Order: sequence, then structure tokens, then C-alpha cells
Amino acid sequence: MARVPYLYRQDAGSEVQPLYDRLEAERKVPTANIFLALAHAPAQLDAFLSYANALRDASELSPALRELAILTVGYATGSTYEIAHHRSHALKAGVTPEQLAEVPTFESADVFDESERAVMRLARESTLQVDVPADVWKAASAHLTDRQMVELTLTIAWYNSGVRIMGMLDIELESGYAKP
Repeated sequence: MARVPYLYRQDAGSEVQPLYDRLEAERKVPTANIFLALAHAPAQLDAFLSYANALRDASELSPALRELAILTVGYATGSTYEIAHHRSHALKAGVTPEQLAEVPTFESADVFDESERAVMRLARESTLQVDVPADVWKAASAHLTDRQMVELTLTIAWYNSGVRIMGMLDIELESGYAKP
């Protein structure tokens, strides 16, 4: 059970109803548990959504590389919630089912090219070590522009914060999602 109750639309005050309208317009319905927990802090949830949308919609980073980085963060942290929610995003972004199955073993899997492997390595190292070795950065930056590297950095950091929020609040995986 989550450490704060999920705040459903019908239990929220009228001043936050526009936030639920936004959630339903921009995200999957029914509303994901992470958002229901964060709804207790409506101003922060609103900013959270704006930032997440900017990472997704205003980025030059390939959606497939973004999703591979996010899934790598999920596996590196053991975040079942993150992995379960981003599998479908990855497939929609062009990640193949074979690649999806091999994310946990990307270093030895022959289904990834060097750019994908370099991005996943950067995501893993940043997640586990915080400070990224120069050679890991250089390998990823050989395939991406400076803008894309900054977008990738922000994406990796953002999803690292997300898994920590989910872990601290003990957010439960909704029914309908297969556990990894």
C-alpha cells in the first residue's frame, strides 16, 4: 500500500479539478498511481507534468534512445513500476520486442548497435555511480549532438528522480501491467 493515499478526482477539491482534466487529456486513463499520489501537491504535480512533457515532446533525442535510457534506469534501480510503464512506450518509439527483452543484458546482446549500447551504458553508470567516467560520456557523445546529450542527461536524471519518488512513496503497480 502506498505511503500516502491515492487522491482520486472525486475526493479532491474543486480547485484541483483542472489538474485532473490535464492528467486525463495528457496521460492514460485511468490515471496512474504515481500521479494520484502526487496530486496531494498539485502545484508540484503540474510542474512535474510540464517538465516530463518537455523531455518527451520538445526533444531532438530519438524516442527509441530515450526509452532505452529510461528502461536502463528502471532495471538499474530495480523499479518494477518504471519498467512496466515504459515497455509499451519503448515499443511505440521503435524499440523491437527482441531489444526490449534484452535491456537487462544489453552489454552482451547483439540486438543493440553501438549508439544504443553507449546511451544505455551512460544511463546505467549515471544511475549507479552518479559521476560518469569520461570514456562513457565520450562514447555516447560520439553519436549525439551537444543538445541531445543535454536532453539525454536531463532524461536520465529525471527518471532517476522518478524511481526514487515511486520507491519512497511505495507506489503500487496498477492492475493490467505485467511485472517484469
